[in-house]
Amino acid sequence: MRSLRNRKRLTSLSLTLAALCLAATATSGAYAADAEPTAAAGTYVALGDSYAVGPGTRVYDNPDDPCRRGPLTYPRLWAQQHPSYAFVEASCSGATTAELTSQQVPQLTADATLVTVQVGGNDVGFVEVLKNCILTIDDKDCVAGVEAAKAAATGNLPSALASTYASVRAKAPNAKVVVVGYPRLYTIGGSCGILGLSDTERTALNSAADTLDSVLAEQATKAGFTFLDPRAAFDPHTICSRGETWVTSLEWSKINESYHPNQAGHRDGYLPLLTALAG
Repeated sequence: MRSLRNRKRLTSLSLTLAALCLAATATSGAYAADAEPTAAAGTYVALGDSYAVGPGTRVYDNPDDPCRRGPLTYPRLWAQQHPSYAFVEASCSGATTAELTSQQVPQLTADATLVTVQVGGNDVGFVEVLKNCILTIDDKDCVAGVEAAKAAATGNLPSALASTYASVRAKAPNAKVVVVGYPRLYTIGGSCGILGLSDTERTALNSAADTLDSVLAEQATKAGFTFLDPRAAFDPHTICSRGETWVTSLEWSKINESYHPNQAGHRDGYLPLLTALAG
């Protein structure tokens, strides 16, 4: 009898322990089922013109796409290094401030935490200025074109930038916004010698970059944004420098690749500067 009672007690104890284990397992499963998925660390939205996409890198998602986006640009590289961020690439080659405002800014969302904006060169006709300097024989024609672009940069561009920056802030009220500047193109008295443009023309083009960056920096400060100035980093790597070149020179067969940051310019120039500002 005693043996039978002991077996019953052991059976009852086993059933109780089993029930407790099942309850614990069920509770653990319930917590796992109810756990929220890991949220993105933030959202990065890239806005800009050809300097923010693929021209100069020679690698494109789709060579026939007029936006000419590619995987080796500083926004893409930053996004690759921060996989916990959602990434939106709105930049498109040829964009002006007006086009950026109407076509790219609507892609911003209120949860954006980082925004880069690189625009302004097309507003002042910088591409046409470059073509003019390349095609004209007299230095004076090149210099006159540069001065006209600089006048546009100081006269019309500030209000256009202010409007664009205001639209960015309205759509992304909590984002860190980095306004990205443009590098100088040439080392004066460098290794190019007498080939190509004269030093007078090269100096004029560098002054256009300086004027444009000054306007961008001023408007960025007024908007409460951060300005990324690439000039000091790029200067040892400009055209005619004796170091590794970070910008493409003139290519008659591929005009649209000319005078843009190349793969090294994005990877070793812009990317570290952006990382220093945005993390």
